[in-house]
Amino acid sequence: MEKRYSKVKNKQSRQRDRTNITRQKLLEAARTIFAEKGMDLTRIDEISERADVGKGTFYYHFKGKAQIVRELIKGILGELVATMEEKCKDASDVQSLLNNLIGAHIEFFSKRWEDFVLYFQSRSDLNLLESYSGIETPFIEYLECVEGLLESVIKYKLSQPVLRRIACAITGFVSGYYSFAAIDSRDENIDEVFVSLQGAMVASLERFIKEALPSTVSG
Repeated sequence: MEKRYSKVKNKQSRQRDRTNITRQKLLEAARTIFAEKGMDLTRIDEISERADVGKGTFYYHFKGKAQIVRELIKGILGELVATMEEKCKDASDVQSLLNNLIGAHIEFFSKRWEDFVLYFQSRSDLNLLESYSGIETPFIEYLECVEGLLESVIKYKLSQPVLRRIACAITGFVSGYYSFAAIDSRDENIDEVFVSLQGAMVASLERFIKEALPSTVSG
């Protein structure tokens, strides 16, 4: 009886492993094609073909393209948040925090071009009428992470709208700059490109934050 139970358990474990491997293959295929063609132009049969599985297998794992987009974005931003928190844990002032935030984005995206393309596409999609529902949640959590890091160094209770504006400015500035730098410097070291202009970027963000603070605090 015990041997039979053990065999059943091992069979179920192998089945879960195969299922997880197939799901991961579909996620990797989607990530690659989204980066090549964009989310809107990518078809489900292309994802299935790239993953070397049938279309029915895709629908066994995902209800549709929107679900696989959500899962990819959730994974990317979850890892990015963890990288930011680790990189910024010892920041004690606004300048060091901003430098560490920029460093976290460089560290995360410099060798993950496909993830950056998906991240950038998804940020744009948030402003479209027809969008992939549910992807706003990990972006909000991403912004909330930046807000929490800001509060830890500003040491002044800002209103939520002001804090959100600052967080949006920082993430927009960093990701926007990175997209242009990466496109313009495919044959260069991205880290070196950033270092050369990082001081000016941090100074601009510091001014933005200072102007957002009440005069009694910023003065």
